[in-house]
Amino acid sequence: MTWKDILPVPTAQEFIDIVLSRTQRRLPTQIRAGFKISRIRAFYTRKVKFTQETCSEKLGQIVSSFPVLSDQHPFHRDLMNILYDADHFKVALGQVSTAKHLIETISRDYVRLLKYSQSLFQCKQLKRAALGRMATLIKRLKEPLLYLDQVRQHLARLPDINPTTRTMLVAGFPNVGKSSFVRSVTRADTPVEPYAFTTKSLFVGHLDYKYLRYQVIDTPGILDHPLEEMNTIEMQSVTALAHLRAAVCFFMDISEQCGYSLKQQCNLFRSIKPLFANKQVFIVLNKMDIKPFEDLEPEMQEEVNNLAKSGDVEILRASCATQDGVQDVKNIVCERLLTDRVAQKLKAGTTSSGTMGSRLTEVMQRIHVAQPMGGVVREHFIPEGVKGLKKYDKNDPEKRTLARDIEEANGGAGVFNVDLKADYLLDDPAWKYDKIPEVFDGKNVSDYIDPEIDAKLQALEDEEERLEKEGFYDSDEDLEDESEEDILEKAELIREKHRLIRNEAKMRKSLKNRAIIPRKKQKKSFGQLEDHLDQLGVDTEEMNLRGRAETISRGRSTTRSRAGTVDTDAMDVDTTQTAQQRLRSKSRVRERSQGATDRRTDGVPNMETRTAVERQAKLSQRKMNRMARQGEADRHIGATMPKHLFSGKRTIGKTSSR
Repeated sequence: MTWKDILPVPTAQEFIDIVLSRTQRRLPTQIRAGFKISRIRAFYTRKVKFTQETCSEKLGQIVSSFPVLSDQHPFHRDLMNILYDADHFKVALGQVSTAKHLIETISRDYVRLLKYSQSLFQCKQLKRAALGRMATLIKRLKEPLLYLDQVRQHLARLPDINPTTRTMLVAGFPNVGKSSFVRSVTRADTPVEPYAFTTKSLFVGHLDYKYLRYQVIDTPGILDHPLEEMNTIEMQSVTALAHLRAAVCFFMDISEQCGYSLKQQCNLFRSIKPLFANKQVFIVLNKMDIKPFEDLEPEMQEEVNNLAKSGDVEILRASCATQDGVQDVKNIVCERLLTDRVAQKLKAGTTSSGTMGSRLTEVMQRIHVAQPMGGVVREHFIPEGVKGLKKYDKNDPEKRTLARDIEEANGGAGVFNVDLKADYLLDDPAWKYDKIPEVFDGKNVSDYIDPEIDAKLQALEDEEERLEKEGFYDSDEDLEDESEEDILEKAELIREKHRLIRNEAKMRKSLKNRAIIPRKKQKKSFGQLEDHLDQLGVDTEEMNLRGRAETISRGRSTTRSRAGTVDTDAMDVDTTQTAQQRLRSKSRVRERSQGATDRRTDGVPNMETRTAVERQAKLSQRKMNRMARQGEADRHIGATMPKHLFSGKRTIGKTSSR
């Protein structure tokens, strides 16, 4: 179990602060009454949805991080039921899950209402109502959230107990030496005090035996009374005895210094003996240094021995104070536990009827022994040379010569290179030292070269010369040979075309960020029009004469209206008359541009009325000025650089400044 990884559960007030501050930090946009109503609705809808999503996310994390009791091992399930009350635990998680669904319902309802809101005030009130109802629901989770956080803290302090590994369980009356034994054989720092019920919860230690890891569980003391009267501390021990598959070490204090007589301890063993079913059980007689077993009364010795006769129980002796027999107890229990686990695994492979069990059958199905097809028997073969080969001995004078011996005789490594090609198995031994040593299927690359390739190449060349002499390739004789001038002219046209293509690409690149005039809208000269019509076979002489006549007449009318630009050869008028005409035309233009009356004074009988009208105009503009608007259609933002749009993320802190 990863109970230590459960996320912290905030209180109800902390939860509200987290959700609202995150909403304000992630959606800080300003909204104004002059905006379109669709924009205002979208803004407040986004606020409500984001708050709901944040609440659902946080509540969902709380529910999913806690363990599901039905999925846990029976030991962990009963332990949590004893410590925290399973019903209370389920009710708290159910309340959190219900609050999550209710918040989602509230969000859907208010988003539907926001779609039909008509003003900024109405949208704002709906948003406040939605967030208020969500906060009220979270406030009602005050006690469940507080309880779940306490459960989380306690779960993190519980020991990590693996219910399936090799386990040694230590049980018995309080103050009989259980914690001292666990402290002696493991590295666990269990509390040891001279009074009863020092251990109030389960403690786990680990030891190594034959390179295997064992866990040793120290349980709280158990008193001899009915199960209904046991408290939470004792029920933890009972749960461990009932559900863990372990070797049980029942400790007994034969010196009776624990405060309980030996007879009471024997009675406790008999009362909890049903919990020892299918387990290895050992009775450890502790504190032998104070009172040996032989000093007990014969009746008590007989009663203790009767406990061992009642079942598969073994009696061991130890003294945790002097460490006498402690390691022997550990070794005996670990050895018996290991032997028992191996026997159970073997027994699980075979059923009671003698057939193979499921696990052993699965393993056998994975094993496949290949046999020759057709029932052919493959006998082993050992070459005779290998059979008569004498074992290599470095000091034997008749030893066979190895490549290492040859290397040492010729100067050693770095001076002499071993012949790696000497053992090549080729069809022809002469191939071993070819220039091309790549070997494939008993050959090298040179073996795939055609030896008649030169003769074939010469035959192809002779055939080519013959075909050329016979005129086989003279199929273009009817075409005229192009002169050198034509070739140069075509080359120049090609170069000109390439130049135009480059210029067009350069212009297209330079006009990338500017408006490109369509081809049909571009200005073309009259000469280009004439050339195009001539290419189409249209006579343009009459059109040319008519266009020139219209241009001349338009020019004469222009000179009459603009006296200053008239040529003195065309109209014989002195310069003084021209200046007078220019002044007169300017005055006429000024008279036409100015209105007949002054709009500020038109219709106002006196100065008092004019002052009242101006004051009324200022009053009507005051509302516009308050919203930083010049008119009804103004969408101007007063602040040139709104801080929340141009600054970085806001830190966690007060938001009252906004």
